[in-house]
Amino acid sequence: MRHGRVTAGQAVRLGLRANLAQFALLVGVNALVGGMVGQERTVLPLLAEDVFGLASFTAMLTFIAAFGVTKAIVNALAGALADRFGRKPVLLAGWLFGLPVPLLLMWAPAWEWVVFANVLLGVNQGLAWSVTVIMKIDLVGPQRRGLAMGFNEAAGYGAVAVAAWATGWIAAVAGLRPAPFFLGVAFAGLGLGLSALFVRETAGHVAEEAANHTTPAGGLDGDHSTRQVFALGTWRNRSLSAASQAGLVNNLNEGAAWGLFPLLFAAGGLPLAQIGLLTAIAPAVWGVGQLFTGGWSDRVGRKWLIAAGQWTEALGLAAIALGDTFAVWAAGSALFGAGTAMAYPTLLAAVGDVAHPVWRGAAVGVYRFWRDIGFAVGAVLAGVLADAFSIAVAIAVIAALTAASGVDVAVRMYETRVRASA
Repeated sequence: MRHGRVTAGQAVRLGLRANLAQFALLVGVNALVGGMVGQERTVLPLLAEDVFGLASFTAMLTFIAAFGVTKAIVNALAGALADRFGRKPVLLAGWLFGLPVPLLLMWAPAWEWVVFANVLLGVNQGLAWSVTVIMKIDLVGPQRRGLAMGFNEAAGYGAVAVAAWATGWIAAVAGLRPAPFFLGVAFAGLGLGLSALFVRETAGHVAEEAANHTTPAGGLDGDHSTRQVFALGTWRNRSLSAASQAGLVNNLNEGAAWGLFPLLFAAGGLPLAQIGLLTAIAPAVWGVGQLFTGGWSDRVGRKWLIAAGQWTEALGLAAIALGDTFAVWAAGSALFGAGTAMAYPTLLAAVGDVAHPVWRGAAVGVYRFWRDIGFAVGAVLAGVLADAFSIAVAIAVIAALTAASGVDVAVRMYETRVRASA
């Protein structure tokens, strides 16, 4: 397996300080990637109901299922492609797929067009977000991996929160279409321009780390085919497998939250501006929290931070399912976001701990494949349960699944960070 092209004589250094300018640029690019999802977060479930007249929750959430399946498949391909051809070309391709998305959302004459827009959004996210993750890991080296993932995910999901709030506010003033999606046009154009003109390839950093790499206890050395990496990440290595399972459940509850929270809050009689604010709370806490939790995992380890995060998510979801006021829903959303902040960057860092540098991109791709299948599973499960029972029952069931996932991490995962630094 090749890992990109390296310029002869290219001098590279690993570490956050040595690569601060590129690292900061990639943080900004990933914020724009997150904004592409955030433009949909508040508006699209309401658009399904009010503009396209969809009465079935299962039908409404088809856009999330299409997004999740596409993103999962592209994640698996993105890591392998980035290892083989380099990071930057994959990043640019991701932005090209993202350009039509806001235009389709503005002018879609039928719901099927919205679903297609989310297929393109899945490709955009699978390529662009995957590669910004991998490039930050490349730059900082093994010692600050958790911190790097914290900044990456904080930027992405902080932007989700800001875009969710902003589009809710715009929709309250100017209607559900087209004005809220003007933000998406700006995000896509700026992301493509910055990536093309200023982002630099990191294949040289991969080569530098690989040349000096010592496999930690619990880590996996040697070159592996894409099929072998998929097996390791899915069942053969218990820490990678536990991470894939936990990632799937994390995005299962995220897919349910994306589709059902705005509808639950609207059914509770809240105005659109308050729905946008509530929808933004979880990703805002999630985004800001990851600035601390990623680096914290570098000090205290990965395993128990992941498990505790999932149990905190479950508590927040239970509060939302049982609540019926703005205050309770806000508190539950904050807990949900805090738990996700604990687990999300830490899972990525754990995968990076175990995988060898030359196939790390593929390993991250496998993890993100299973993680983002969770969007589709969550959308379908939430829609079926909400149609059969109620939105509150659907959220309660997903809270129980999230708690059980934390138990699995506690039982099966070994502590990757302690072993990596031994």
